[in-house]
Amino acid sequence: MHAAVVTSFDDPPQYRDHPDPVARGTDEVVVEVLAAGLHPRVRSQASGSHYTSTDELPLVPGIDGVVRDPKGRIRYAVLDDTLLGTMAERTVIDVRRSVVLPDGIDPVQIAAAMNPVMSSWVALRRRIDFGRRQRVLILGGTGNAGRMAIQVAKRFGAAHVIAAGRDTARLGELRALGADETCTFDELALAADVDIVIDYVWGEPTARAMVDMLTARDNRSAPLTWIEIGSVAGPTAPIPSAALRSTRLQIVGSGIGSVPGRDFVKELPKLVSAVTHGVFDVRARAVPLAEVEHAWTATAGMSDRIVLVP
Repeated sequence: MHAAVVTSFDDPPQYRDHPDPVARGTDEVVVEVLAAGLHPRVRSQASGSHYTSTDELPLVPGIDGVVRDPKGRIRYAVLDDTLLGTMAERTVIDVRRSVVLPDGIDPVQIAAAMNPVMSSWVALRRRIDFGRRQRVLILGGTGNAGRMAIQVAKRFGAAHVIAAGRDTARLGELRALGADETCTFDELALAADVDIVIDYVWGEPTARAMVDMLTARDNRSAPLTWIEIGSVAGPTAPIPSAALRSTRLQIVGSGIGSVPGRDFVKELPKLVSAVTHGVFDVRARAVPLAEVEHAWTATAGMSDRIVLVP
């Protein structure tokens, strides 16, 4: 079969022949891949920079996708850490980590939406005690996952959602998705009095944002929960100690490890139902798997999610 194969963490995957997959466990099946999203998590997997990386090569990237099982059923599947991901004509899934999809779904739309929606959905459902009528700030609101987070927070009952980003043109699009306010990173002091921050940025920008916001809060004793999900600006952030001592700031992460795999699986049916019923605004761009090397290096709009289709 053909697959996108990573042979060096310094180079994009290449489209080449790869051995056919073999199911080994009792709950494993070989499936035909219909669509696999090129998520930031997949890019870090292929570069060896993700915190789950084992540095083993070669590997086929891809952490989830829409697949057809041996009985012809269409499923959305999430993969464990594996050297054989979903960016291939066929792969192996554990059926316990999959959900059967309804007839007539668009595999590209599902593959594009599920991972970015899941990031904020699971964070708010499984990582913190999220109550209705809370105020939420999303750092990185113009990216694909950030756009989804606006919609997720509103769906879960947020009273007020503020989206922050650098691209003012893209910020202008976010009110249509449910954002009550938008701001740039230079204006975050205006968003100081929120209850929850969903952070897809991290790095130096988060450290600056934290100081700007905490010093501007009307009541520093009011709880503020900062959920770290992504790190597009860098893997480390120089958080000053005063930020933790002078306010009721709680920093938590949401991802593999901090959320048990069984909790991700429990959320899949409701999440799939929301996505398949068109609850979220999804922007997807389908690219043939054979063009994976070009897709990897192409500059796509951050609000579009590239989906590879064999």
